[in-house]
Amino acid sequence: MSRSSPGVRRVAAILNFIADHPGQAFALTDLVRALKLSRATCHALLTGLVDVGYLYRTGDKTYVLGPALAAIGRTAADHFSPLQVAQPEMRALADEFDVVCGAYFLEGDVIHLRDRAASLSHVGYPVPLGTRMPLRSVQAIAFYARAPREADAWLDRTDPRPSPEQVDLMTRGMEFVREHGFIALVRRPGAAQVDPGATSLLDARTDELPVIPLLELRPDQAYSLMAIMAPIYDARDKVTIALVMAGFHLSQSAGQVERAGQRLREACERISRFLSGNLGDD
Repeated sequence: MSRSSPGVRRVAAILNFIADHPGQAFALTDLVRALKLSRATCHALLTGLVDVGYLYRTGDKTYVLGPALAAIGRTAADHFSPLQVAQPEMRALADEFDVVCGAYFLEGDVIHLRDRAASLSHVGYPVPLGTRMPLRSVQAIAFYARAPREADAWLDRTDPRPSPEQVDLMTRGMEFVREHGFIALVRRPGAAQVDPGATSLLDARTDELPVIPLLELRPDQAYSLMAIMAPIYDARDKVTIALVMAGFHLSQSAGQVERAGQRLREACERISRFLSGNLGDD
Protein backbone atom coordinates (compact mmCIF):
# COMPACT_ATOMS: atom_id res chain seq x y z
CA MET A 1 0.00 0.00 0.00
CA SER A 2 1.57 3.26 -1.12
CA ARG A 3 1.56 6.31 1.12
CA SER A 4 2.21 9.96 0.39
CA SER A 5 5.14 11.72 2.04
CA PRO A 6 4.54 13.80 5.19
CA GLY A 7 5.61 16.90 3.26
CA VAL A 8 2.93 16.39 0.62
CA ARG A 9 0.27 15.84 3.26
CA ARG A 10 1.29 19.05 5.07
CA VAL A 11 1.16 21.09 1.85
CA ALA A 12 -2.27 19.64 1.09
CA ALA A 13 -3.44 20.40 4.63
CA ILE A 14 -2.46 24.08 4.26
CA LEU A 15 -4.14 24.46 0.86
CA ASN A 16 -7.26 22.60 1.93
CA PHE A 17 -7.58 24.61 5.12
CA ILE A 18 -7.38 27.94 3.32
CA ALA A 19 -9.71 26.70 0.55
CA ASP A 20 -12.24 25.61 3.18
CA HIS A 21 -12.43 29.19 4.48
CA PRO A 22 -13.11 31.35 1.40
CA GLY A 23 -12.89 35.08 1.94
CA GLN A 24 -10.58 34.74 4.92
CA ALA A 25 -6.84 35.32 5.23
CA PHE A 26 -4.64 33.53 7.77
CA ALA A 27 -1.44 34.52 9.53
CA LEU A 28 1.38 32.08 10.18
CA THR A 29 0.31 31.69 13.80
CA ASP A 30 -3.27 30.86 12.73
CA LEU A 31 -2.07 28.03 10.50
CA VAL A 32 0.42 26.70 13.06
CA ARG A 33 -2.34 26.50 15.66
CA ALA A 34 -5.03 25.07 13.35
CA LEU A 35 -2.88 22.46 11.61
CA LYS A 36 -0.67 21.47 14.55
CA LEU A 37 2.55 22.19 12.61
CA SER A 38 5.80 23.50 13.98
CA ARG A 39 6.37 27.19 13.29
CA ALA A 40 9.55 26.51 11.29
CA THR A 41 7.94 23.80 9.12
CA CYS A 42 4.83 25.86 8.46
CA HIS A 43 6.84 28.96 7.57
CA ALA A 44 9.02 27.00 5.12
CA LEU A 45 5.98 25.48 3.41
CA LEU A 46 4.20 28.82 3.16
CA THR A 47 7.29 30.44 1.66
CA GLY A 48 7.54 27.71 -0.96
CA LEU A 49 3.86 27.95 -1.85
CA VAL A 50 4.13 31.72 -2.23
CA ASP A 51 7.19 31.31 -4.47
CA VAL A 52 5.26 29.12 -6.95
CA GLY A 53 2.11 31.26 -6.82
CA TYR A 54 -0.13 28.77 -5.03
CA LEU A 55 -0.47 31.20 -2.12
CA TYR A 56 -0.28 34.98 -1.95
CA ARG A 57 1.22 36.85 1.04
CA THR A 58 -0.73 40.03 1.67
CA GLY A 59 0.63 43.30 2.98
CA ASP A 60 -0.44 42.48 6.51
CA LYS A 61 1.52 39.17 6.38
CA THR A 62 -1.49 36.90 6.00
CA TYR A 63 -1.98 34.24 3.34
CA VAL A 64 -4.69 33.62 0.76
CA LEU A 65 -4.93 31.33 -2.27
CA GLY A 66 -2.67 32.52 -5.07
CA PRO A 67 -3.19 33.20 -8.79
CA ALA A 68 -1.40 30.07 -10.01
CA LEU A 69 -3.70 27.84 -7.97
CA ALA A 70 -6.75 29.75 -9.19
CA ALA A 71 -5.67 29.16 -12.80
CA ILE A 72 -5.24 25.43 -12.15
CA GLY A 73 -8.68 25.32 -10.57
CA ARG A 74 -10.31 27.02 -13.56
CA THR A 75 -8.62 24.60 -15.95
CA ALA A 76 -9.71 21.60 -13.90
CA ALA A 77 -13.29 22.86 -13.71
CA ASP A 78 -13.43 23.51 -17.46
CA HIS A 79 -11.97 20.21 -18.61
CA PHE A 80 -12.43 17.61 -15.90
CA SER A 81 -14.99 14.84 -16.42
CA PRO A 82 -15.73 12.00 -13.99
CA LEU A 83 -15.37 9.73 -17.00
CA GLN A 84 -11.62 10.32 -16.95
CA VAL A 85 -11.54 8.43 -13.66
CA ALA A 86 -14.34 5.97 -14.47
CA GLN A 87 -13.06 4.77 -17.86
CA PRO A 88 -10.13 2.67 -16.59
CA GLU A 89 -12.39 1.08 -13.96
CA MET A 90 -15.03 0.30 -16.60
CA ARG A 91 -12.46 -1.25 -18.93
CA ALA A 92 -11.10 -3.49 -16.18
CA LEU A 93 -14.58 -4.68 -15.20
CA ALA A 94 -15.63 -5.35 -18.79
CA ASP A 95 -12.55 -7.47 -19.44
CA GLU A 96 -12.63 -9.33 -16.13
CA PHE A 97 -16.30 -10.37 -16.34
CA ASP A 98 -16.73 -10.45 -20.15
CA VAL A 99 -19.52 -7.87 -20.03
CA VAL A 100 -20.41 -4.35 -21.07
CA CYS A 101 -19.86 -1.74 -18.37
CA GLY A 102 -21.72 1.52 -18.92
CA ALA A 103 -21.71 4.87 -17.14
CA TYR A 104 -25.26 6.20 -16.80
CA PHE A 105 -25.71 9.82 -15.78
CA LEU A 106 -28.93 10.99 -14.09
CA GLU A 107 -30.20 14.12 -15.86
CA GLY A 108 -33.48 15.18 -14.31
CA ASP A 109 -35.69 12.11 -14.60
CA VAL A 110 -33.75 10.67 -17.52
CA ILE A 111 -30.65 8.48 -17.48
CA HIS A 112 -28.07 9.02 -20.19
CA LEU A 113 -25.51 6.44 -21.30
CA ARG A 114 -22.47 8.68 -21.57
CA ASP A 115 -19.73 6.08 -21.95
CA ARG A 116 -19.12 2.34 -21.91
CA ALA A 117 -16.46 -0.33 -22.17
CA ALA A 118 -17.24 -3.64 -23.85
CA SER A 119 -15.41 -6.95 -23.88
CA LEU A 120 -14.55 -8.48 -27.26
CA SER A 121 -17.62 -10.73 -27.17
CA HIS A 122 -19.91 -7.70 -26.89
CA VAL A 123 -18.91 -5.72 -29.98
CA GLY A 124 -22.14 -4.34 -31.43
CA TYR A 125 -24.00 -4.28 -28.10
CA PRO A 126 -27.55 -3.08 -28.81
CA VAL A 127 -27.74 0.00 -26.54
CA PRO A 128 -26.28 2.86 -28.61
CA LEU A 129 -23.85 5.18 -26.88
CA GLY A 130 -25.67 8.38 -26.00
CA THR A 131 -28.98 6.62 -25.38
CA ARG A 132 -31.37 8.45 -23.07
CA MET A 133 -34.20 6.63 -21.34
CA PRO A 134 -36.74 7.52 -18.65
CA LEU A 135 -35.65 6.56 -15.17
CA ARG A 136 -37.55 3.50 -13.99
CA SER A 137 -37.97 2.02 -10.52
CA VAL A 138 -35.36 -0.74 -10.92
CA GLN A 139 -32.79 1.86 -11.97
CA ALA A 140 -33.89 4.41 -9.36
CA ILE A 141 -32.78 1.93 -6.70
CA ALA A 142 -29.10 2.79 -7.29
CA PHE A 143 -29.61 6.53 -7.72
CA TYR A 144 -31.79 7.09 -4.62
CA ALA A 145 -30.50 4.44 -2.19
CA ARG A 146 -29.36 7.04 0.37
CA ALA A 147 -32.00 9.62 -0.54
CA PRO A 148 -35.45 8.25 0.37
CA ARG A 149 -37.04 11.72 0.25
CA GLU A 150 -35.79 12.22 -3.29
CA ALA A 151 -37.10 8.76 -4.13
CA ASP A 152 -40.53 9.70 -2.80
CA ALA A 153 -40.49 12.93 -4.79
CA TRP A 154 -39.60 11.01 -7.94
CA LEU A 155 -42.41 8.53 -7.32
CA ASP A 156 -44.90 11.41 -6.90
CA ARG A 157 -44.03 12.97 -10.26
CA THR A 158 -43.22 9.97 -12.42
CA ASP A 159 -45.75 8.85 -15.02
CA PRO A 160 -46.78 6.10 -15.09
CA ARG A 161 -46.36 5.64 -11.36
CA PRO A 162 -44.92 2.24 -10.45
CA SER A 163 -47.32 -0.28 -8.99
CA PRO A 164 -47.35 -0.94 -5.22
CA GLU A 165 -45.38 -4.14 -5.88
CA GLN A 166 -42.74 -2.21 -7.81
CA VAL A 167 -42.54 0.45 -5.10
CA ASP A 168 -42.01 -2.28 -2.51
CA LEU A 169 -39.25 -3.87 -4.60
CA MET A 170 -37.65 -0.45 -5.08
CA THR A 171 -37.72 0.29 -1.34
CA ARG A 172 -36.23 -3.08 -0.45
CA GLY A 173 -33.68 -2.72 -3.24
CA MET A 174 -32.56 0.62 -1.81
CA GLU A 175 -32.03 -1.07 1.54
CA PHE A 176 -29.95 -3.74 -0.19
CA VAL A 177 -27.75 -1.08 -1.84
CA ARG A 178 -27.22 0.70 1.46
CA GLU A 179 -26.02 -2.58 2.96
CA HIS A 180 -24.11 -4.12 0.05
CA GLY A 181 -23.20 -1.20 -2.23
CA PHE A 182 -24.73 -2.73 -5.38
CA ILE A 183 -27.96 -4.19 -6.73
CA ALA A 184 -28.27 -7.12 -9.12
CA LEU A 185 -31.15 -7.25 -11.60
CA VAL A 186 -32.46 -10.65 -12.70
CA ARG A 187 -35.01 -11.74 -15.27
CA ARG A 188 -38.57 -11.38 -14.05
CA PRO A 189 -40.22 -14.82 -13.74
CA GLY A 190 -42.10 -15.52 -16.95
CA ALA A 191 -40.47 -12.67 -18.86
CA ALA A 192 -39.34 -13.32 -22.41
CA GLN A 193 -35.68 -13.94 -23.14
CA VAL A 194 -34.70 -10.35 -23.87
CA ASP A 195 -31.33 -8.67 -23.86
CA PRO A 196 -31.03 -5.86 -21.29
CA GLY A 197 -30.36 -3.49 -24.18
CA ALA A 198 -33.49 -4.39 -26.13
CA THR A 199 -36.08 -1.76 -26.93
CA SER A 200 -38.43 -2.98 -24.18
CA LEU A 201 -36.04 -1.50 -21.64
CA LEU A 202 -36.12 1.84 -23.46
CA ASP A 203 -39.92 2.05 -23.68
CA ALA A 204 -41.06 5.32 -22.10
CA ARG A 205 -44.66 4.13 -21.73
CA THR A 206 -44.32 1.51 -19.02
CA ASP A 207 -42.50 0.65 -15.84
CA GLU A 208 -43.17 -3.06 -16.41
CA LEU A 209 -39.63 -4.02 -17.28
CA PRO A 210 -38.54 -7.66 -17.69
CA VAL A 211 -36.15 -7.37 -14.72
CA ILE A 212 -36.54 -7.23 -10.96
CA PRO A 213 -34.01 -6.55 -8.19
CA LEU A 214 -32.35 -9.55 -6.59
CA LEU A 215 -32.89 -9.10 -2.87
CA GLU A 216 -31.53 -12.39 -1.54
CA LEU A 217 -28.59 -14.52 -2.68
CA ARG A 218 -29.14 -18.23 -2.09
CA PRO A 219 -26.04 -20.44 -2.32
CA ASP A 220 -27.93 -23.31 -3.95
CA GLN A 221 -29.53 -21.25 -6.73
CA ALA A 222 -28.39 -20.06 -10.18
CA TYR A 223 -29.57 -16.68 -11.42
CA SER A 224 -30.42 -15.38 -14.87
CA LEU A 225 -28.45 -12.24 -14.26
CA MET A 226 -29.33 -9.28 -16.46
CA ALA A 227 -27.28 -6.49 -14.90
CA ILE A 228 -25.56 -5.21 -11.76
CA MET A 229 -25.69 -1.53 -10.80
CA ALA A 230 -23.72 0.46 -8.25
CA PRO A 231 -23.86 4.16 -7.35
CA ILE A 232 -21.08 6.74 -7.50
CA TYR A 233 -21.32 9.48 -4.85
CA ASP A 234 -20.08 13.03 -5.38
CA ALA A 235 -18.77 15.56 -2.86
CA ARG A 236 -22.37 16.31 -1.76
CA ASP A 237 -23.06 12.59 -1.21
CA LYS A 238 -25.41 12.70 -4.19
CA VAL A 239 -25.64 10.07 -6.92
CA THR A 240 -25.70 11.39 -10.45
CA ILE A 241 -23.74 8.49 -11.99
CA ALA A 242 -24.19 4.74 -11.75
CA LEU A 243 -22.03 2.07 -13.33
CA VAL A 244 -23.93 -0.83 -14.86
CA MET A 245 -22.48 -4.21 -15.83
CA ALA A 246 -24.67 -6.07 -18.33
CA GLY A 247 -24.44 -8.83 -20.91
CA PHE A 248 -23.63 -11.80 -18.67
CA HIS A 249 -23.59 -14.84 -20.94
CA LEU A 250 -24.48 -17.65 -18.54
CA SER A 251 -26.50 -18.17 -15.39
CA GLN A 252 -24.56 -17.02 -12.35
CA SER A 253 -24.24 -18.63 -8.94
CA ALA A 254 -24.80 -16.60 -5.79
CA GLY A 255 -21.03 -16.50 -5.29
CA GLN A 256 -20.45 -15.20 -8.80
CA VAL A 257 -23.10 -12.51 -8.39
CA GLU A 258 -21.58 -11.48 -5.05
CA ARG A 259 -18.06 -11.34 -6.48
CA ALA A 260 -19.09 -9.25 -9.49
CA GLY A 261 -21.14 -6.94 -7.27
CA GLN A 262 -18.27 -6.46 -4.85
CA ARG A 263 -15.85 -5.64 -7.65
CA LEU A 264 -18.30 -3.12 -9.11
CA ARG A 265 -18.89 -1.59 -5.67
CA GLU A 266 -15.14 -1.27 -5.04
CA ALA A 267 -14.66 0.47 -8.39
CA CYS A 268 -17.49 2.90 -7.65
CA GLU A 269 -16.09 3.56 -4.17
CA ARG A 270 -12.71 4.50 -5.65
CA ILE A 271 -14.38 6.89 -8.10
CA SER A 272 -16.54 8.31 -5.30
CA ARG A 273 -13.47 8.99 -3.14
CA PHE A 274 -11.86 10.83 -6.02
CA LEU A 275 -14.94 12.96 -6.74
CA SER A 276 -15.37 13.81 -3.06
CA GLY A 277 -11.68 14.68 -2.68
CA ASN A 278 -11.27 11.97 -0.04
CA LEU A 279 -8.44 10.10 -1.74
CA GLY A 280 -6.81 8.51 1.31
CA ASP A 281 -4.76 5.36 0.82
CA ASP A 282 -5.78 2.68 -1.64
